[in-house]
Amino acid sequence: MTQSQIQGRFQVVVMTYFPMFIAVLSLATSLFNGYLNNKFVDLIQHNVERVEYLKTCKEVIDAYFQVKFRAGVISANAERAAAAGAGGEAAAVSADRIDAANAVSKFGALGTYLANLRDDATRERYTLLTGEIEKSVAAAARTPRGEVDNLFAKADGMFATMNDDCVKSAKNLM
Repeated sequence: MTQSQIQGRFQVVVMTYFPMFIAVLSLATSLFNGYLNNKFVDLIQHNVERVEYLKTCKEVIDAYFQVKFRAGVISANAERAAAAGAGGEAAAVSADRIDAANAVSKFGALGTYLANLRDDATRERYTLLTGEIEKSVAAAARTPRGEVDNLFAKADGMFATMNDDCVKSAKNLM
C-alpha cells in the first residue's frame, strides 16, 4: 500500500466515523442535560413543598396562640361583665366568643391540612387537639383570667407534639 492509499483510507475512515463520534457525544450530552433538567425540576418541586409545609406550620403556630389569646380576652371580659352586672359587656363577650370560635376553626383547618400529609395516628392526634382547644375556649368564660393558661395545659402538651412533628417533617423534607 502506498502512502496516498493509506492517506485516502484514513480520510475515508475519519470522514465516516468522526461524524458518528460527534453524534454519539451529542446524544450523550443531550441525555445528561435531560437528566440534570429532571433533577432541577425535582429540586424546585421539593423546595416548594418544603416551603409550603413550613409556611403552614408557621400559620398553625400563630393560630394556636391566637386561640389562647382570644380565650384570655373572653375570660377577662366575662369577669368585667360579672362585676358590672352584665349589660353591654355581654355583647362584647359574645363577639369575643365568635372571634375565638373563628380562631379555633382556623387552627382546625390548618391542623387538618398538616394531618392530611401524615399518617392516620397523626390525624387522630390533631383532631383530638382541636377538640381539646374547643373545650378550653368554651370553659374560658367561666374561668378567672389568671387560670386560663391552666385550661390549655393538656392542649399545650398536644400542641408541643404537633410542633415537633412540624420540625421533624421539615427536616426530613430538606
